[in-house]
Amino acid sequence: MKKLNYGIIIVLGIISFIPLLWVIITSFSPGNQVINGGFPFWVSNPTVENYVKAWETAPFIQYYINTFVIVFGVLIVQLFTITLAAYAFARVNFKGKNVLFILFLLQLMIQPEILLFPNYQVISQLGLVNTKLAVMMPYWASAFGVFLLRQTFKQVPYDLDEASRIDGCKWYQTLWHVYIPSAKPTYIAFALVSVSHHWSNFMWPLIITDSVESRPLTVGLALFAQSYETGAQWGMVAAGTVMVIMPLVVAFFIFQKQFVSSFMHSGIK
Repeated sequence: MKKLNYGIIIVLGIISFIPLLWVIITSFSPGNQVINGGFPFWVSNPTVENYVKAWETAPFIQYYINTFVIVFGVLIVQLFTITLAAYAFARVNFKGKNVLFILFLLQLMIQPEILLFPNYQVISQLGLVNTKLAVMMPYWASAFGVFLLRQTFKQVPYDLDEASRIDGCKWYQTLWHVYIPSAKPTYIAFALVSVSHHWSNFMWPLIITDSVESRPLTVGLALFAQSYETGAQWGMVAAGTVMVIMPLVVAFFIFQKQFVSSFMHSGIK
């Protein structure tokens, strides 16, 4: 049974890898071979010309800068907000805490597309349309992150909490010296999920940005692929796609052990 499970996993992994393999091979294929070659799995004359042309055609440097600012700007604020909210739900006693927590988790059931119009209205009234700040603001709070961190904080023994109070620590000192160090695997797990999600986020940045100075890589790639000059040049489009996804792929292969270990220590099965 175990061999059957491993076999199914391997087959599904190979099937999932085929589109990525096709994009990578296409990105190194000459233009005429892409058009006439059908579904290539071998390049007779590989070339990096597609990467050079794609890099020169679209402002990928600016797109990379925008994406890094947005992704890590969201992550930094999220780490602050989920820490305070998780500590409140895990250790602070107040009336209606459980009901409020359930209402908070209901956000996980709401499709992001439903909130596009109200979020746009708020951002427009604040005068922040077409800014990187507008892309980041709707994601500064994370119900998933709060739930994940709350479960970890609840596993911290009360004895440590009481010992820190006896030593004269304030609540924020206890949080900093007791709870946060014990939740490092959870923070790593959440950071990996947050970075991968916002790196590939497309719909909201597409709606709220309309200039090179604010667009992330996903929106820039879509406009690059739809432009008249590159519309039929699939080699260049594939090269641009590889440049967008490769940082995440490389990061996954580097941190895959930490990724799996972090979720196991976070209690996610």
